Amino acid sequence: MDLETFNHKIIPMRQMLLTRARQLLGNDSDAEDLVQETMLKLWYIRDQLDSHSCPEALARTILRNKAHDLWRRRREQTGLTRDAGAESGSIEARSDMALIEEIIERLPPLQRDILRMKEIDGYEAEEIIAITGCSPTALRQNLSRARRKIREEFIRLSKQ
Repeated sequence: MDLETFNHKIIPMRQMLLTRARQLLGNDSDAEDLVQETMLKLWYIRDQLDSHSCPEALARTILRNKAHDLWRRRREQTGLTRDAGAESGSIEARSDMALIEEIIERLPPLQRDILRMKEIDGYEAEEIIAITGCSPTALRQNLSRARRKIREEFIRLSKQ
């Protein structure tokens, strides 16, 4: 992919990526850094972008992975580690985001995947239905159950 094609296809995705990064991080400066890293990664792999059927999905995946890397680095810097056996003693020290991540990891696989696609990756309902093959009703039910479980577990674990 040459510079002109890159500028025509990839650069317009920047605003969408910035919006998504803000949702993931809640911080404008961190979101901007994350998008810059994502764009840089896309530039480095520009020769391979023509072979991808959906560069936008690739960009979102890179952004999400970089956000996860950032969360891990921050957690390591603060000395917090993910330990499933230490639920009660260290919950106060964890950030709300880390707690929610742990709760999401414990969801049933279908609910976890659908929730991630909808809330984290930003897929539309129609796209999720096409990917998973579930009905619109099943999608709504799974999302509702996942959100309810996260809310209940978050409240339960936050009170400890």
